[in-house]
Amino acid sequence: MAMKSPLSDWQLHCARSTVLAGGVLAYPTEAVWGLGCDPWDQDAVERILQLKQRPVKKGVILVASSVAQVAFLLDPLPKALQQEAERHWPGPVTCLLPDVKQQIPEWVRGQHSSIAVRVSDHPVVRALCEASGMPLVSTSCNPAGRQPARYIWQVRRYFGQELDWIVPGALGGNRNPSRIIDIVTGKQFR
Repeated sequence: MAMKSPLSDWQLHCARSTVLAGGVLAYPTEAVWGLGCDPWDQDAVERILQLKQRPVKKGVILVASSVAQVAFLLDPLPKALQQEAERHWPGPVTCLLPDVKQQIPEWVRGQHSSIAVRVSDHPVVRALCEASGMPLVSTSCNPAGRQPARYIWQVRRYFGQELDWIVPGALGGNRNPSRIIDIVTGKQFR
């Protein structure tokens, strides 16, 4: 059964069109507002990094609506690692997956050999990924060194007219950004 989107058909159309045209979105996530775009559009990702004043070497997270959207990253991994990632999803846990076949561009992966991936249970995030037909870049909506935006007024204060669209919606109930776990070592980074 398909999930009911919290966004109207028009809002989903605007989000999809923005992503496919190389635009940058702000949208609510589980704990903070995020910035997102098409991860395979280098100009869009570089624009987010410039807005955030974040070096490309750090990399960014991919967020998906379902395990199926990131199956291409899981398939090359041993079954035990696939299962370890899947046991955290959907939910507010980001897993570091080895990018065995280097399927994710370096402007997303950064200097790392792994990619940070989250399958979200937030209804707006899921609707955006479904409407776009792909995982999206997901990084906190704030310039480097500033607090992540928890309110839409902070999104506007930080980035004003520099965003192509602000997706309406409410944050999830989490107080902290997603935990980050390396599925190979089990080490937790955040």
